[in-house]
Amino acid sequence: MSEVHAQTVAYVRDSMVEQREPPLSQSGAYKWIHENLLSSWLNVLLTIVSLWVIWVALSHVIPWAALGIWSADSLAQCREIRDEIYGAGASVACWAVISERWNQLLFGFYPPELYWRPVLAFVVFLAAIAPVLFASLPRKMLWGSVVAPFALFWLIWGGSVWMPVAVALGFVLGWAVLRFAGPAIGALGGVVLAIVVPVLYWLFLAGPLAGGLAAALPIGLEPVGSNDIGGFMLATIIGVSGIILSLPLGIVLALGRQSDLFIINKCSVIFIEVIRGVPLIVWLFTASLLLNYFLPPGTNFDLMLRVIIMVTLFSSAYIAEVVRGGLAALPKGQYEAADALGLDYWKSMRLIILPQALKISIPGIVNTFIGLFKDTTLVVFIGLLDPIGLSNAIRASTEWNGIYWELFVFIGLCFFVFCFSMGRYSLFLEKKLRREHR
Repeated sequence: MSEVHAQTVAYVRDSMVEQREPPLSQSGAYKWIHENLLSSWLNVLLTIVSLWVIWVALSHVIPWAALGIWSADSLAQCREIRDEIYGAGASVACWAVISERWNQLLFGFYPPELYWRPVLAFVVFLAAIAPVLFASLPRKMLWGSVVAPFALFWLIWGGSVWMPVAVALGFVLGWAVLRFAGPAIGALGGVVLAIVVPVLYWLFLAGPLAGGLAAALPIGLEPVGSNDIGGFMLATIIGVSGIILSLPLGIVLALGRQSDLFIINKCSVIFIEVIRGVPLIVWLFTASLLLNYFLPPGTNFDLMLRVIIMVTLFSSAYIAEVVRGGLAALPKGQYEAADALGLDYWKSMRLIILPQALKISIPGIVNTFIGLFKDTTLVVFIGLLDPIGLSNAIRASTEWNGIYWELFVFIGLCFFVFCFSMGRYSLFLEKKLRREHR
């Protein structure tokens, strides 16, 4: 057989061919350009037109931004410097308004000597949110995440340190009621009681307790009113507070809408449909103008707190629908498997149903959060000086009357950084959790 094989086969390879690079037309930038930009005559035409449009736009925008003036005390002085350097009528940006008014755009009218407090609060916030966003960090850091909201409130608003301590004690009472009274009166009764007890404590005991401790041990920072908070500091406080508070409330509403209990189901449906059926700007005007009519006479309810409550309720209604979509996407077998394991309602939701539903709902949840953060600019209509409101105030001054694009470009870039970061984290989380069902 070997002799026949040797006579009929002209050449037999006895070694492997070395690996070679693929042809240039099948790899790299050449292949991408050919497939995406030059695959047909129509695609070639559209590519040429697109490149021309991009060139026209960049040829005006880049010189306008790169040759901008950064040192001037007013728009008139900025134009004088422009005429002296580039000639009369040259189109260049006047970035001097940013370099002179950046503190107002970021902090509003917060006292300049106290800027270290919001900066430190932002650093504390990043350290507190890190173990929540990234599971690779030590779980013990979550204790810092629990304490951080009270520390942030104290750093930003100041006052006695005992007020946030007294407020935090209410959450401790709620946990104690749920932990010890829940097994005796049932899960639903424990949850209701864990909500009622802290609310009663905050209404009647927290204030006197904090006042007594402040009189005995006066420890605190210089108080700063909410009227002095503005700019991106205001937008960040409202946006972050709404995001953090609306997620758990939205999950509860989604579960309530799917509940078999008639009253809970109908209350959840009415709340969601009423909130979603009215624009956010109407709810903000309600918080600003009408809410005081339903409060006892002489009640001083901070406007920023009212706005945070309304923004949270508005966002939670949308989060509830997003989470309900994730719950509906789960196969019925997942619910049946939880029942077969003998788990009660709360354990099945916590261990089996909600983890899968939330993974499916990640894009919708993050999209709602991004929209919420951008909607914080609507507070300008009720008198709060967010970045847009401060830009209007800056443009109304005699020094910068007539300036437009520079302020809006700066504000847009800042919002883009926040929203783009949330979007990228969403993609990271989706990839990590592998929400696609392979």
